[in-house]
Amino acid sequence: MKNILDKINTPLDLKKITKEELQELAFEIRDLIVNTISKTGGHLASSLGVVEITLAIHYIFNAPNDKIIWDVGHQAYAHKIVTGRKEEFKNIRQFGGLSGFPKRKESVYDIFGTGHSSTSISAALGFVKSRDLNKLTHNVVAVIGDGALTGGMAFEALNNAGHSEADLIVVLNDNEMSISKNVGALAAYLSKLRIEPRFVKARKELQNLLKNIPAIGKKVFQTARIIESHLTFLLVPGVLFEALGFTYLGPFDGHNLNLMCEVFEKIKLIKGPRLIHLLTKKGKGYLPAEENSTKFHGAMPFDIETGETEKSSIPTYTKIFGDTLIELAKEDQKIIAITAAMPDGTGLVEFSRLFPSRFVDVGIAEQHAVTFAAALSAEGFKPIVAIYSTFLQRAFDQIIHDVALQNLSVVFILDRAGIVGEDGPTHHGNFDISYLRIIPNLILMAPKDENELRHMLKSALSYNQPVVIRYPRSKGVGVKLDKKLKIWFIHHF
Repeated sequence: MKNILDKINTPLDLKKITKEELQELAFEIRDLIVNTISKTGGHLASSLGVVEITLAIHYIFNAPNDKIIWDVGHQAYAHKIVTGRKEEFKNIRQFGGLSGFPKRKESVYDIFGTGHSSTSISAALGFVKSRDLNKLTHNVVAVIGDGALTGGMAFEALNNAGHSEADLIVVLNDNEMSISKNVGALAAYLSKLRIEPRFVKARKELQNLLKNIPAIGKKVFQTARIIESHLTFLLVPGVLFEALGFTYLGPFDGHNLNLMCEVFEKIKLIKGPRLIHLLTKKGKGYLPAEENSTKFHGAMPFDIETGETEKSSIPTYTKIFGDTLIELAKEDQKIIAITAAMPDGTGLVEFSRLFPSRFVDVGIAEQHAVTFAAALSAEGFKPIVAIYSTFLQRAFDQIIHDVALQNLSVVFILDRAGIVGEDGPTHHGNFDISYLRIIPNLILMAPKDENELRHMLKSALSYNQPVVIRYPRSKGVGVKLDKKLKIWFIHHF
C-alpha cells in the first residue's frame, strides 16, 4: 500500500488529501524523523512535538506566498519534509546535506534563516512592514516556543507589534505549561467563541455604541473594558498578551489537527496582532523522547528500540567542567553557577541538584545572565556563567559595560567553542577569540587537556578580574586527572 507521504512533494499536495489522511501523514512523518535522526543525530524531541502544528499551518496557509517564520528552527524537520525535501532528509546535518535549521539558500520555503532563539516575531514584523509598503495581502506567521519566549527580544517584538497594531499571527508552541482539564476546556471554548467572525463584529459594534453614548459614553466604555479585563484574567490565561495589544486565542491542543485547522482558518478573518496558544508534548510519538525530552533535544545517533546512545569511557570537557565545579563548590560557599536554559548542555545538572540555592537558570536570556552575574560579583560572590560560545555573542555589550569596565570577577565558561560540525554556522563558536580579546581587563584561556581545564577553573576563581575559559564540544584527550588542583598565575599563560 502506498504511503500518504509518497504523494506529498509540496505544501499544495497537502490540500489534496483529507483531514483523516492528514492525521495518518503525521504518523508517517514521525516515523521518518525518528528513523533518520537515529542515524544522523539531531534535534529530535522538538521536531516530533510540532508535526501536527506544521501540517495544520501548511494545510491552511499558502507558503511560500504566506510567510512562515520558525523561531530557533531546530523544530523545522517536518517543515522540510513537506516542502520538497523528503528525499534529501536522510542526509540532514551531514556534509553536503540539509541544514538542521531553516536556511534561505536551501529552499524558497525557508524565508528566514535561524538558529538562535527569540528572533521570529521581530523578523515577522519586518515581513509585515514590507508587505504593507508593497500593498500586498498575504499572511505572516511566526512560530515561537515557550522557551524562546523567555528571551527579551521576543517581548520587545511583542510590544512593538501590539503598539503598531501589526497584522500578523504568532503561534506559541507551549510544551511545558500544565493546564488542568477544566480550565483548558473552558479557555478553549471561550477562544473558539471569540474567533467567530460574528462575535468579533458584535464586540466592535458594542464598543462603538458605548463610546457614542452622549456625555457618559467614554466612562461606560472604560468600565466595560475593566470588567472584560477582569473576566479575561479569571477565565483566560492570556491576559499578558491582551495587555500587549494581541488578540489571544487558546490554549488549544497542539496535536488536534482538526481543531487547529479550524482555528487557523478563522484566525485569517481577524486583523491585527493575534497570538494562538498551542499545548504540545516534546518527543510526541516516540516514548524514549517523551520520557526524556532533554536527552533527545539534541540527540546523538541512537538505537531506536532502546533509545540508548553509544557511550565513551573518555569524558567530555563539559563533564570535566561540571565535576570540577562541584568539587570546588563543596569548599567555597561563594560559588554560584548560572546558565541560560542549558543546564544539561553545559554540564550543570548535578550541580543544580547538589546546590539548588546556588544554581540559577535564567532562561534564554544571555544578556540578563551576564549583568545578573556582574551584580553578584560586586557583592562578593563568585559567579560562573556557563553558556555556549555562539550564544554569548548576544551579551557582548553586557560583558563590556557591566563586567569588564567595572573589572568584576565573573568567570565565563564557553562550551562548544570552535567548529561544532553538524549544527552548522549558526552554532559554530568561531568568533569568541576575536570579540573577547579586544575587551579590557579580561583574561581568555583555552585548555589543551582535562587537567588544564581543571586548573584553569581553580585559578579563574582566584583572579580578581573577568576570566573566560573556552573549550570544544568534544571528548577530552583521556589523560589521568590530577587529584590536587593548582592556582596558576596570570603570567604563566
